[in-house]
Amino acid sequence: MGGVIISHAVWLVLGSGVAHAVWNLLTKKSGNKQLFLFMIYIPATLTLLPAFISEMVSVQVPLSGYVLLILSLLIQAGYAYFLSRTLTFGDLSQVYPMMRGIATFLLPLCGVIFLGERLSAWGWLGLGLIALGFFLLSGFYGRKQRFQASGKVLSSILAVGLCTMAYVMVDKVNLRHFSPVVLLEISNIGFMAGLAPFIRFREIGWVREIKANGRLLAAGSILSPGSYLLFLFAMSMSQLTYVAPLREIGTVFGTFMGVWLLKEGKGGLRLASASLIFTGILLVGILGI
Repeated sequence: MGGVIISHAVWLVLGSGVAHAVWNLLTKKSGNKQLFLFMIYIPATLTLLPAFISEMVSVQVPLSGYVLLILSLLIQAGYAYFLSRTLTFGDLSQVYPMMRGIATFLLPLCGVIFLGERLSAWGWLGLGLIALGFFLLSGFYGRKQRFQASGKVLSSILAVGLCTMAYVMVDKVNLRHFSPVVLLEISNIGFMAGLAPFIRFREIGWVREIKANGRLLAAGSILSPGSYLLFLFAMSMSQLTYVAPLREIGTVFGTFMGVWLLKEGKGGLRLASASLIFTGILLVGILGI
């Protein structure tokens, strides 16, 4: 029975990783990234609102549970803002694997430095591969122009990675008190709240976005919240250390789509770098302890 549950969790988390990469691709192809991201969360937020209200009224949770729920909302708001900046100014094949790998790199490193934890030789090898992949993708070598171009998005990439690490850890705890549906709705509300200050609520802008990217909006409205819902269900079935690394299959998939569909440059280097990051994530997550 346990093996069946793990198998289901694996399929859920792999589907989550692929869906996450695809909706990031759709966002990159859109015009106004902040408006696009805001709009794709409206259908799911409205659909889940009755179930969210019903559970929040009936559930009995300690105060700490509500505090963590609000914290999750705030982290999602920051994640949405920095993600929109990153996808606006950076190539998908460059920034996506860095965003996805940085949380896996920092979490065990902080554990070693601040908590006295230990990594196996495989874990240290994994961190080294992630760092090498970052370096190759960053462009922080060679000509000065490449350094300047990469420097524009580095802070946003770092912020996205930190937010990802934070909301995954917080929501893993939140699953003790709330259903995946409630956590998804909080995630949706937080995501939209992070973008709302930068949205111009004028009809012409919304109509223009729908006419230009109607199909992308329809697909994104399913894939974006759906991706995190699949991951929440996977976390409720299995340990975070087991499912989280597997979700990062999207690092290679997202890079491949950026190179193939968006015709971004340096395809061979970026695919190789993303593969290094994904291999490092698996080593840290599965063999690192």
